[in-house]
Amino acid sequence: MARSSSGKSVARAAATGGGASYRGQMPVNWYAALVVIVLVGLASIALAKYNYNKTPAVVEPTTTTTWHAALAFDICGTMEPALAASPSSATTGLTSSGNGVLQIAPKTASEAGNNATVGKFAEGFTGLTLTNTSVKYPSAKVPLYKNGQKCAAGTPDAGKVGEVQARWWVLSTKTAKNGELEEAGGLTTLKPASLKFANRQLITVGFVPPNTSLPKPPGTSITALLQVLSGSQPVATTTTTPGVTTTTVHMQTPTTAAGATTTSAPATTTTKPSSTTTTK
Repeated sequence: MARSSSGKSVARAAATGGGASYRGQMPVNWYAALVVIVLVGLASIALAKYNYNKTPAVVEPTTTTTWHAALAFDICGTMEPALAASPSSATTGLTSSGNGVLQIAPKTASEAGNNATVGKFAEGFTGLTLTNTSVKYPSAKVPLYKNGQKCAAGTPDAGKVGEVQARWWVLSTKTAKNGELEEAGGLTTLKPASLKFANRQLITVGFVPPNTSLPKPPGTSITALLQVLSGSQPVATTTTTPGVTTTTVHMQTPTTAAGATTTSAPATTTTKPSSTTTTK
């Protein structure tokens, strides 16, 4: 009889879904999983929205940027003359001013950002060839040189095996204690064509023996660069004679940089009857 009662109790418990304690237990794991799913979903939505609205990083120079740099070529120990000025018809925004100064003002995306390299400039300059293993300065007297070749007779490095390289510096906007501009860099690369331009940069490309420390561009090029960077503008001087007024344009004296010497002529004044002429 006891066995029968026990069996009936078990049957009733099974029919009602278990005892009172089982029915009162919360499905904690199920709720926890649900919360995790919701949180992951919300995080995914927030991340997607952030990436959609995030502004892509801009790599300078852009098509609205104008930078300036000085560029020189040392071929087998000879510092070649500054490159000629780019023609006004040039379609590129990487141009030469004719005094050793380059203007980096990209016109298209193909020459902007990380594409604004010395090699890209060379592509748009007639007669100039520059790759990471070869260089041809635009002069009939200078041959095309490739890594492993020897410098020609008559050059300071005649008979020596050379390689294409570049050394660069960047002029700081700060002034050192000696009154000259501070500079950073002095770094050498064996991939000159891949060298990316920077504003206020000094670059010397060379074909020289390995381990040669290339010099900076000539002082005249550095002075010209500083003049452009300082925004020097022509200064107008007015000379008056009886019944005639003449305006003469003089360039401001450029700033002196490391390795550059600038001499300013003293101002002189000549007085004539009813007229004064001032020359700088």
